[in-house]
Amino acid sequence: MAGEFETPGRLNIVDKVATGVATVVPVAALAVGVWLAWDNSLYWKDVLIFFVCYVPTGLGITIGYHRLLTHRSFRCGPVVRALFTILGSMALEGPPIEWVANHRKHHAFSDQEGDPHSPHIGHGHGWSAPFRGLWHAHLGWVFRDGFASQRRYAPDLLADPVVRFINRTFVLWVLLGLAIPFGLGYALTGTLDGALLGLLWGGAVRILVLHHVTFSINSLCHFFGRQEYATGDESRNLAWLAPLSFGEAWHNNHHAFPTSAVHGLRRWQVDPSALVISGLARVGLATDVVRPSAERCARKRLQA
Repeated sequence: MAGEFETPGRLNIVDKVATGVATVVPVAALAVGVWLAWDNSLYWKDVLIFFVCYVPTGLGITIGYHRLLTHRSFRCGPVVRALFTILGSMALEGPPIEWVANHRKHHAFSDQEGDPHSPHIGHGHGWSAPFRGLWHAHLGWVFRDGFASQRRYAPDLLADPVVRFINRTFVLWVLLGLAIPFGLGYALTGTLDGALLGLLWGGAVRILVLHHVTFSINSLCHFFGRQEYATGDESRNLAWLAPLSFGEAWHNNHHAFPTSAVHGLRRWQVDPSALVISGLARVGLATDVVRPSAERCARKRLQA
């Protein structure tokens, strides 16, 4: 995983090994989990620990890394900013400044040359091109060179002492994100076996599911689904993925209005992240929440 001042270019061998371990180990853990479930060894405590860990870390990515740090769709104090950035770090999707820089670069070059993870650019022709593109957008890009320059794409975060500290101590928050389900498993069962099962479901399996939900925004949401707004790219809304992704799968909406704190722009478009931000605003913990007006939405909406 790239350092705090990484510039565009090559991922070093340590980065690639760390990324490989973070990708492969949760897959192996899922295989163990499936085997245990098949053997009737999946208990309600395991499911509870999974969701208790999945929801906060998922919101850490969607609210903290994405809507707050990347797009500044609302403002908050340093304690709330630190909390959501730490929760995002626990998701093991990379340090916050690296994540933000790559995502801002994606928006700057969405589905054009320079997009770090477009499924449409540079994957050749023929029947296999879409599969190569989807693989690259989903996961392959994280093993390739050319990560975004943090100085160019995230200078505001490099100047933010709260985010810089969490970025520098990223490994600590990852370990805490694993210690919590281990501790929950022990607290609920009083046994080491229960603690290890907590680590399995609330740690490794939770990381795997959240990774692939996030990766699916990059891949599936630029390939399948509906385009409601004119965005000049291939971003699409994928309704079935919205609940799992806490509203991120309203991806065409997001590309139409990147600074909006609300991605589900219609009443029926489920957006848990927006509900949490609205709740923070109601109690005074979030201000300047960006929402596109009905007039702006109407002007940009594609004709059916």
